[in-house]
Amino acid sequence: MQYEFKGGVFPVVVCQLESGEKMITEKGSMVWMSPNMEMDTRGGGIGKMFSKAFSGESMFQNVYTARGAGMIAFGSSFPGRILPLEIGPGREYILQKTAFLASEDGVELSIHFNKKFGAGLFGGEGFIMQRLSGRGIAFVEVDGELVEYNLAPGQQIIVDTGNVLGFDSTVSIDIQQVKGIKNKILGGEGFFNTVLTGPGKIWLQTMPISGVAAAIQPFIPTGNG
Repeated sequence: MQYEFKGGVFPVVVCQLESGEKMITEKGSMVWMSPNMEMDTRGGGIGKMFSKAFSGESMFQNVYTARGAGMIAFGSSFPGRILPLEIGPGREYILQKTAFLASEDGVELSIHFNKKFGAGLFGGEGFIMQRLSGRGIAFVEVDGELVEYNLAPGQQIIVDTGNVLGFDSTVSIDIQQVKGIKNKILGGEGFFNTVLTGPGKIWLQTMPISGVAAAIQPFIPTGNG
């Protein structure tokens, strides 16, 4: 599979496939393709489908197979960029479950539940995330711009939860309360932040769709007047 990115703030990734090569997506992100791409929708077994339904994900995957040399493009749903990740042994990644765009068929997607009780209780997207394992190229949606950090063992960074795009499987995640009741109520930053602890690489996004939604919500008519 060969790929290239096109577009600006609404990017697409255009994939050129050899005959028999496959691409998968979970959220209908295909935007155009050659006529010889064959689509098949699959569930992946009752247990996997149940875990996906529990986490709020789609229970199905769309699999596109090239019947002869073919082309398929996947588009971002929000202004930003698309990040390619090479998945393989020792290169497993944890992502916000909304970040996955598409991948080669050899990439395995599974539910990742955070083991820390605090993160599970208060972490929102930080509780149920998505693990990418197996082998192949995966494409990830970035809301806004992308910022990368390499954390040393024990090194920490505090992040607003929505700005966490993903991280190496060696990085741990927890939730901490904003200190001080005045800061909680008047600070406008919410009650909790995400704490990421190294070692490993982390990816942060500058304009999460959740933050944009919260910013424009006061300007949306409620229908009461």
